[in-house]
Amino acid sequence: MSGLISGNEISLSIYGELKERIAALRSKGTVPGLAVVLVGEDPASQVYVRMKGKKCEELGMHSVTIVVPADTSEKDLLKKVDELNNDSKIHGFLIQLPLPKHIDEDKVINAIDPKKDVDGFHPQNVGRMLIGDPMFLPATPAGVQQMLIRSNIDIAGKHVVIVGRSNIVGKPMAAMLMQKGKGADATVTVVHSRTKDIQEHTRRADILIVAIGKARFITKDMVKEGAVVIDVGTNRIDDPTTEKGSRLVGDVDFENVKNIASAITPVPGGVGPMTICMLMFNTVTAAERSIK
Repeated sequence: MSGLISGNEISLSIYGELKERIAALRSKGTVPGLAVVLVGEDPASQVYVRMKGKKCEELGMHSVTIVVPADTSEKDLLKKVDELNNDSKIHGFLIQLPLPKHIDEDKVINAIDPKKDVDGFHPQNVGRMLIGDPMFLPATPAGVQQMLIRSNIDIAGKHVVIVGRSNIVGKPMAAMLMQKGKGADATVTVVHSRTKDIQEHTRRADILIVAIGKARFITKDMVKEGAVVIDVGTNRIDDPTTEKGSRLVGDVDFENVKNIASAITPVPGGVGPMTICMLMFNTVTAAERSIK
């Protein structure tokens, strides 16, 4: 294996660039503000929200975390969205998903001002991404694209196979990589749970991006020699040898696949850090646009 693609390292270099942009904004009297709304007390979401707040603090950004009870009504949550839409100190905000079953996720996402939708989930932002005129790119796919660009991996003309078709990773990733321009111009195949013989497709990939949510789903025999492998998955598996009794692994069997891949992302420390990084990037971009 010639290359380990470290999200920790790449995100650090992007944070360096963001600090300069934040300093320039602050000199004009604007402090980029990010708000996160958490409905209920899902432990994984709480950890993620804390990490976002901490990163804002490190960068010198304004950070607000709003936690409301799990039984909050849809009407009250929409009221909260409206308040954030009209708060001039908040340049970007997101509602942590998934939401409790009694709340319509689509209705909540549609209520967010597209200019503050730093998750890139509003239909207007999804549409703009699709036609190649994005306002915000969704954080995880944007992070993957930056990892490829900043690792000097040529994407143009390459065959990219994406495993998974979620609205959060698979679909936007496909749309972004088939655009004309830097970090794109790829030939894209998307495979998913209903694809017949997934291996036949994955073995043809120059670049394999995996976001299917199944621990070590991609094995060595499913990967072409010399392929670049990007593992978006995070799965907790039992491991009695660790203090917690479990550990994180990706959707790729890392130990065996790394021997034939030309470059690969680890889990943890790969795509994960890039998601928060690109969320910060989107918030700073939103703050810059607000003063234009």
